Amino acid sequence: MNFWVPVVFGTFKLLVLGTGMFLAIKSHYDGEKKEKKEKEQEMKAP
Repeated sequence: MNFWVPVVFGTFKLLVLGTGMFLAIKSHYDGEKKEKKEKEQEMKAP
């Protein structure tokens, strides 16, 4: 029984860290995309 405790918690930890890294990278990418779009609109406006 004690063998499964680190396996379960380790798997959970990897899932949480993986999800966090995915969301951090996605947020960063979406932020750059939004800034680029706003900058293009400012350049087009007279």
